[in-house]
Amino acid sequence: MIAPTTGKAFAVLFEDLKRWSVNSFFTTQWKWPSDLIKPLTSGLERKSVAIEKMRIDPKDITLVSLHFDGEMEPREDSIAGFKGRLFLAEPGDVIYSKIDVRHGAIGVVSDTLPRIAVSSEFPVYRVRSEVALPRYVKLLFQTDAFRRQINALISGTSGRKRVQPSDLEEVEVPLPHPDIQRTIVDFWHEAITAVESAQQKLAQPVNALNVRLLELYRRESSRDVIHSRFFALDFKDLAAWDVKSGRASAFRLTCPSFRPLGDFIEEATDLVRPFDKPEKNWPVYGVNNKEGVFLNGHQKGKSFKAAYKRIRKDWFFHNPTRCNVGSLGIVPDVHGDAITSPEYQVWRVKEDARSPILPGFLAVLIQTSFFIDLIQFNRVGAVKQRMYTENLCQLRIPYLPESEQRTYAQAREEALADLTSARDRLAQARKEVEDMILGIKKV
Repeated sequence: MIAPTTGKAFAVLFEDLKRWSVNSFFTTQWKWPSDLIKPLTSGLERKSVAIEKMRIDPKDITLVSLHFDGEMEPREDSIAGFKGRLFLAEPGDVIYSKIDVRHGAIGVVSDTLPRIAVSSEFPVYRVRSEVALPRYVKLLFQTDAFRRQINALISGTSGRKRVQPSDLEEVEVPLPHPDIQRTIVDFWHEAITAVESAQQKLAQPVNALNVRLLELYRRESSRDVIHSRFFALDFKDLAAWDVKSGRASAFRLTCPSFRPLGDFIEEATDLVRPFDKPEKNWPVYGVNNKEGVFLNGHQKGKSFKAAYKRIRKDWFFHNPTRCNVGSLGIVPDVHGDAITSPEYQVWRVKEDARSPILPGFLAVLIQTSFFIDLIQFNRVGAVKQRMYTENLCQLRIPYLPESEQRTYAQAREEALADLTSARDRLAQARKEVEDMILGIKKV
């Protein structure tokens, strides 16, 4: 029997040891009736359907990556080049990583994925529909309480610690009646749907502006230089001897009224030395093609090895090697000490520009597929192409009157307000769902 003595100590007999790990003694105290607390194997059934690669078309099976949030995405490599045995997993099945499950790498195969294949490092389970709902199981896996239990099961040497299927299957979890599970799932789905609706609203001004830009482009140009497979130029009009530069020159010549982006923006490099304040927590921001600019985390000054770039609200920055897939965005309201990587290109709207351009409008513009197309043939470099601020300034865009810019900017602001509200509600719903699964909040 475990005999707690203080908040930080306890005693246990050797005969009661299951593994040599302090964490293994801690279990989640589910607040459900005892008859509803059951081992996972009550709701999951182990599957082991081997794939015979010689008898199947590689195009019919997809390898996947399992992320720490439980989500999965197809991989580009084919099963034909995979060495070792593969096993089938279908929509609704549960898979987990023996090594990374402690980080959250456990999830349910989405019905949007095709038939997928996994190695023996990823055990596969069928959800018993009469006992559990796949979506409830997915929510259960994402709770902090479940992850704490998983961390108590780790075995093996440092760096290659695994959670074995036999141990996972013994984990006791709440499995109430499927109707109750469905109520929890529907509560969560409502909050998710609100965020998705707000995201769609945020995409509306981007789509509308893209249509408007294409309209102006077709009116200006006698031919589609952006997408055509061929074009002709005089030698005197070539800026450099490569196809990208040639297309950029052709675009400039066929759209003479379009203006360089450099008329409106300028570089904004303000270097900061975080290591000069070793104990300070610095807010570090990143950028991607899903969220735009986002808070990546806080770092102690002593962990930095180089100077970083300061950022300010309504400035912009982008990843020079990934802006062609949309990794650029506007800086939101940030703390005065906010910084970003020295590799990123930071720029801002000019205060003394001959024609004003609104930061909110520019935030919409840089997300349009029209603008991303312009980036594609204005990058520089051979193998790893980049877009520096000076190259960005050479992009040519049609100038819209300030009143029209404001329409797109205001639509974006309204959508952002809705999205912030929906995300706040989602964060609250996440806590409530965890409390429901724990049993400390009424369903």
